Amino acid sequence: MTKLTFIGAGSTIFMKNIVGDMLHFEALKDATIALMDIDTTRLAESELVAKKMIATMGTGAKVETYTDQRRALEGADFVVTAFQIGGYDPCTITDFELPKQYGLRQTIADTLGVGGIMRGLRTVPHLWSVARDMEAVCPDALLMQYVNPMAINTWALAERFPHIKQVGLCHSVQNTVQELAHDLDMAQSDIRYKVAGVNHVAFFLRLEDAQGNSLYPALRNGYRSGALPKPPLLMPRCGNKVRYEVMEHLGYFCTESSEHLAEYVPWFIKEGRDDLIAEFGIPLDEYPKRCVEQQADWKDQAVALKTAAAIDVPKSHEFAAEMMNAMVTGQPYTAYGNLPNTGQIPQLPLGAAVETPCLVDMNGVQPSVVTDIPPQLVALMRSQINVQELTVRALLNEEPEHLYHAAMMDPHTAAELDLRQIRSLVSDLLAAHGDWIPEWARNRKAA
Repeated sequence: MTKLTFIGAGSTIFMKNIVGDMLHFEALKDATIALMDIDTTRLAESELVAKKMIATMGTGAKVETYTDQRRALEGADFVVTAFQIGGYDPCTITDFELPKQYGLRQTIADTLGVGGIMRGLRTVPHLWSVARDMEAVCPDALLMQYVNPMAINTWALAERFPHIKQVGLCHSVQNTVQELAHDLDMAQSDIRYKVAGVNHVAFFLRLEDAQGNSLYPALRNGYRSGALPKPPLLMPRCGNKVRYEVMEHLGYFCTESSEHLAEYVPWFIKEGRDDLIAEFGIPLDEYPKRCVEQQADWKDQAVALKTAAAIDVPKSHEFAAEMMNAMVTGQPYTAYGNLPNTGQIPQLPLGAAVETPCLVDMNGVQPSVVTDIPPQLVALMRSQINVQELTVRALLNEEPEHLYHAAMMDPHTAAELDLRQIRSLVSDLLAAHGDWIPEWARNRKAA
């Protein structure tokens, strides 16, 4: 019998998607599902939802709950991580409000920039603790890691625990295909594509219709005429013009949303250029707004889920359950996975976390090789890798100076602040985060 352990199961809606997807597969429908969280209230809510889904689907799956991580992991075949260390309050608030005092504005702050660096500093030690427990009680399990900053996390896990099987999973590719189908008035199933790069800054190297015709002319003509992008499906208040503008100049469409991409590059969020904010519809402070809204919405959702006699279990577009089914049955499946670069993208540094199509079957997760990324895209990806690598080196070597170096190399931060401002800001962030970050990084004073 297959066992999935879900670390961070208090993320009830995400748990609902992954566990609900499992129940659609004959090979997984009777699995043991171990839900683990330190928040007992949210854990109980997730347990109730999982059991109602099982009842709705009429399967024999079994749910167990734990607050002890190692016990939850015992005998697992698959592990999913989905947690946010420090949460919205206090850590996300700190990551946004302190930089604003220096004039540094952000949109999401979970992947790159000072927000991504700080989140990585908080998150990686906890992912290492998961890997350490896996070594002890389920050394052959596959860790499917859904936590941001994805690339930093994947890289740091591979460096410290190279024998643990792990893959970083994201839904940016699927979400973008959905948005492109919406913009082009097409069915998603009629879009053919190949994507590669680093997580959130990967690009559609091939983008075609079912007959093999490139869709790029339609995207470019639509953008130039003003017909595209349409109002987004997934985040209606977050216009999608940044990705189209980057496509116009670099030639290819990025996998991550415009609100994310705007803060990975030096071109859109600039002091004294409110015209850019307005023209490209850049939603500053978007992630804190989402956190507040999600917390308010969850109260109503929790009541509805608790009182519902049955819960619908539609299949999501997440990769995790498809990959579990492929490994259990041997039925091949292709997913986009983040793995250490062992040569699958030879144009990027070895060891860096890269995102490519991966074949999944009984042999595990096997990345395909992509050799044709245009040089301008490689250059942009390297600017992301610089920040990721310095953050990983800081964590591995317990070297605080590399946290400063990472922020200095960040494209957006460097475009807004000078070296002394960056050093002072990072020191303030490290001091403010206190016990949420490792002891070696705390209480730094600005030089």
